[in-house]
Amino acid sequence: MKRRQFIALSGAASLAAITSPVHAAGSEERDYYELRQFVVETETQRKGVDAFLKEAAIPALNRAGIKPVGVFYPAEGLSPIYVLLRYPSLELFASMTERLASDQELLSKGEAFINAPASAPAFKRMESSLLLAFKGMPKLETPVQNPGRVFQLRTYESPSVKTGLKKIEMFNDAGEIKIFREVGLNPVFFGQALAGAKMPNLTYMLAFKDMDEQKAAWKRFGGHPDWKRLSGMPEYSDNAILCGITNLSLTAAEYSQI
Repeated sequence: MKRRQFIALSGAASLAAITSPVHAAGSEERDYYELRQFVVETETQRKGVDAFLKEAAIPALNRAGIKPVGVFYPAEGLSPIYVLLRYPSLELFASMTERLASDQELLSKGEAFINAPASAPAFKRMESSLLLAFKGMPKLETPVQNPGRVFQLRTYESPSVKTGLKKIEMFNDAGEIKIFREVGLNPVFFGQALAGAKMPNLTYMLAFKDMDEQKAAWKRFGGHPDWKRLSGMPEYSDNAILCGITNLSLTAAEYSQI
């Protein structure tokens, strides 16, 4: 199996993530998330990634204890394809390469993708980030399951580790997650980045049955008295603790488990 495709298939745990102080601080009851992006350039590549995930990778991941697996497309455009993997422990994340390498059904059903030649690669690039679930929402949830559901994937970058932890405190301890739930901003996960791009940052995902529900929920959030009080506190102002926000609209693949 070629190294490039195998890394894309399985991922690799970083030593920095495994030995992180965040891990040492008693995070055993919290999920770890890997958020992958498959960058594709053609519809053929996109269909190939879909077929590989649906027919080979997701069943193999489920057999290895990784479930549910989410697959999402951008609301506009071809790329990237997002894949959300939930790990109950860092140990499982670190051992996934070995587990998948011994899964003969995966190697057989995914052969075309895994062994794609350099002249016709299965995808352009694959990027990955590793996240630790917030203590205020330690486990992944699937609040919406209807066909046509929509998602928001939001990333908040901070100018320093200290200010990044302050934003996480705002969600965990100051009540922002509670407000989200009250107004119908249905969280799938909240995660602190342990490894990846644009650090320090946090990422979270919200789910809605449709765009109308999404718009109504954000309107309720903006008018919620607890949010007005919280956002008015100088220590939690965006100017003090954030330096960038990315907001992506996504739809679920028909075979997505989230």
